[in-house]
Amino acid sequence: MPDNATPLRTEFDFELPHGYLDDAGTVHRRGSMRLATARDELAPLIDQRVRENPAYLGVVLLSLVITRLGTVTDIHAGVVERLFAQDLAHLQDLYRRINGLDSGHSAVSCPSCGTSFAVPGPETGSRLGEA
Repeated sequence: MPDNATPLRTEFDFELPHGYLDDAGTVHRRGSMRLATARDELAPLIDQRVRENPAYLGVVLLSLVITRLGTVTDIHAGVVERLFAQDLAHLQDLYRRINGLDSGHSAVSCPSCGTSFAVPGPETGSRLGEA
């Protein structure tokens, strides 16, 4: 019997480190992202921009799952392209965490020899979206 007592959380609020600067000069820092669906993960794979440049996958994917950025509700790839690099990295990390794609390990390098290796991150308990 499924446990229906705990509702599934499907939308997550965020605050960007710098913010999205729109054409009018307004900075939008707070927004919302929803959980990704299978369709969200598959749709970018047929997008011509992603076929020509696989690195564009993250831009298209985020444009599908960000539901609001300040007062901006029409989120498309052009909006995501104009984010500052730190904001883009912040949203990519949030996407991985809320969708359970985070490995729980961080890549680090030895300051003396430069050898890279993975170390476990802090324990988070359950995945985001689950109570």
